[in-house]
Amino acid sequence: MPKSRRAALAAPLLAWYDRHHRSLPWRSPPGAPLMEPYRVWLSEIMLQQTTVPAVIPYFGKFLARWPSVHDLAAAPVEDVMEAWAGLGYYARARNLHKCAKAVSERLDGAFPDSVEGLLELPGIGAYTAAAIAAIAFDKPAAVLDGNIERVLARVFAVETPLPQAKPELRQLAAAVTPQERAGDFAQGMMDLGATICTPKNPDCLLCPLQKLCTAHKRGIAAALPRRAARAARPVRHTIAFLLQRADGAVLLRRRPPKGLLGGMLEVPSTPWRDTPWRTSEALGHAPLALDWQPAEGEAEHVFTHFALKIAALHGRINARAAAKIDGQWQQPRAAALPTVMKKMLGLLPGGSEGGAIRSTRNPRRGRARP
Repeated sequence: MPKSRRAALAAPLLAWYDRHHRSLPWRSPPGAPLMEPYRVWLSEIMLQQTTVPAVIPYFGKFLARWPSVHDLAAAPVEDVMEAWAGLGYYARARNLHKCAKAVSERLDGAFPDSVEGLLELPGIGAYTAAAIAAIAFDKPAAVLDGNIERVLARVFAVETPLPQAKPELRQLAAAVTPQERAGDFAQGMMDLGATICTPKNPDCLLCPLQKLCTAHKRGIAAALPRRAARAARPVRHTIAFLLQRADGAVLLRRRPPKGLLGGMLEVPSTPWRDTPWRTSEALGHAPLALDWQPAEGEAEHVFTHFALKIAALHGRINARAAAKIDGQWQQPRAAALPTVMKKMLGLLPGGSEGGAIRSTRNPRRGRARP
């Protein structure tokens, strides 16, 4: 791509960003000193597959509890996992802790300033490495997230559907990234995609790249980027065992360290399988023999690759018997749990503790930064 074309795109985008940038707790405004790499890294890990409004409170709580990478590295991984509860994609939390330990112990707390060096750290892939290099160190690294993909697909009228278009979009991102202010450019592209070049009804009249946008000239901006048809999401089934003591505390257990929701607290349940469970066969997986009663209603949780339909059985137990059962007893409101487990507790009679947590039907997580 000619240098003049690259400059033609970067100049209006940066001018727009200087005036209209979003104020975010992990971001330095234009012209200010660069943000501490620890904060950039933490925010980028949290923002993967998660929305900005969802991340902001978690980011603040993490910083308050672990203000430096050394603090985070020294924390028990169980504490980090529980602080992450609700953000989803829990492998990120395990890798976050591994990465903190690597930076603290091997690099004396200093994050590498190159894409190559960042890629050697646990949990950091191509996108995250480029984002940290550009935003924390102002290196001319090409950043490509969902918002930037959308902007580039429209500006250059890329009609190849995603995900097949990713290599072409990656080349375009590298071509348009300026040598100076690469971090501001990346964040400007993110903000443009989040606020103006939105998935539906893009506000082309306010776009600083309107005159350069081929899709706008052709009248097809709203139709891009195109996406390949998705296969139907499979459905799995489980029955949760909601066991309560007289004081309202529920039985929770720790999941194995590896695998889906690894290391997180869980509500005991049957295995998650493709066919619905009959109560009689589900009882073989109950934490103990008891007069289990079916809970009213059901819940559903959508993971990336499947949806989980949840029914529940409810039982009560006295304190003496509860003391003999392996696991943890926690009040439902106080438990740091993944969202899917909160939905299970939402099936408690009357909701947990009189309705503090209730099940959510057909949830949808944001898949790109808003």
